[in-house]
Amino acid sequence: MSYRKDMIWLAAFFGVLMLAPTLLPNNYYLTILILGCLHAMNAVGLCLLVGHAGQISLGHAGFYGLGAYTTSYLSTTVGLSVGLSMLAGVGLTAIVAVLVGLPSLKLKGHYLAMATLGFGIILSILFTETVDITGGPSGFVGIPRLSLFGWELRKDVTLFRLVAVILCLFVWLSFNLLHSRVGRALRALHTSERAAEAMGVDIANYKLLVFVLSAAFSGFAGVLYAHYLTFIAPSSFGFMFSVELIVMVVLGGMISVPGAIVGAFFITVLPEFLRAFENIEVLLFGAILVLCMMFLPDGMAGGWNRLWAWGKARLSGAVHG
Repeated sequence: MSYRKDMIWLAAFFGVLMLAPTLLPNNYYLTILILGCLHAMNAVGLCLLVGHAGQISLGHAGFYGLGAYTTSYLSTTVGLSVGLSMLAGVGLTAIVAVLVGLPSLKLKGHYLAMATLGFGIILSILFTETVDITGGPSGFVGIPRLSLFGWELRKDVTLFRLVAVILCLFVWLSFNLLHSRVGRALRALHTSERAAEAMGVDIANYKLLVFVLSAAFSGFAGVLYAHYLTFIAPSSFGFMFSVELIVMVVLGGMISVPGAIVGAFFITVLPEFLRAFENIEVLLFGAILVLCMMFLPDGMAGGWNRLWAWGKARLSGAVHG
C-alpha cells in the first residue's frame, strides 16, 4: 500500500480501538482486547523481521518475558519506580537482542530458526529455575499497576486506551520505516541477500537493526503485560507463545502490518471459542499454518486484496456490460 493508504488505515484502526470499549458488555472482553493489543505489538515487530527482512525467529516469546521479568523485579524487589523499571526492561531487552543477534544473524533459514528457538528455551528455563529472582514456576506476584506521571491506571478502560495509543504509535513507526530507505533495504534483503549486498546494502547492520527493533517491540509489550496483570509466570513466555506469534504473522500476511494485527487479534480471540480443544492447541495452530500456506499463502491480507480486485472486476464488467 501507499503511505497515504497506510495512514488512512491507521486512522480508521485508531478510531475503532477508541470506540471499542463502548460496545463491549463487560470488562472480560476488554481484557481480551488489551491482550490482543499486546500480542499485536509482538506481531508487528515480527512482521518487520520475518515478513520484510526474511529473518525467521522462534524466540520472541523470550524477549517478551525478559521485558516483563525485568520491570517486575526492578519495580517490586528493588523498589524502582514503574516508569524507570519499564525503560530498563525495554533497554535490557534491546541489549540482549544485540548480543544474541550479532552471532545468530550470521546463520540463515532453519539454522537461524533453531538458534533463536534455543535462545527462547534457555530464557524459559531461566525464568523457571531462578526462583529467588523470578518466583520460579509459581510466578512473580505483587507487581505494581501501570502508572503515568505518578497516576495509577486503575480502570481497565483507561489502560486499554493507553495500550491502544502505544500500539498505534508502533504501527505508525513501522509504516514510516517501511516507506523509507531502510524499508527498501529490508525488502531487497528479503528478495536476495547477494543482490542486496552487490547494490551496496549493509546486510549485517540492517539485519541487526530490524532484529533489535522487533525485540524492543516485544520487550515493550512485556513490560505493559506485567504491569497490567500484576502477575506473571514462565508458562506465558514459552515455546508455545513463539509459535502463536508466527501463526499470527503468517495468518495475517507476512508482508502486511495491518494483516499481522488482524492475525494477532484473531489468534487472541480464537481460544475463547476452542476451550473444549485446549489440550490439542498445538495441533490446531499447526493445522492453521498448513491450511494458510495451502489456501492463503499471502495471508488474510492477500486474500482480501484478491477478493477486492475480483469484486471490482465483476462490478466493472457489469457496468460496461
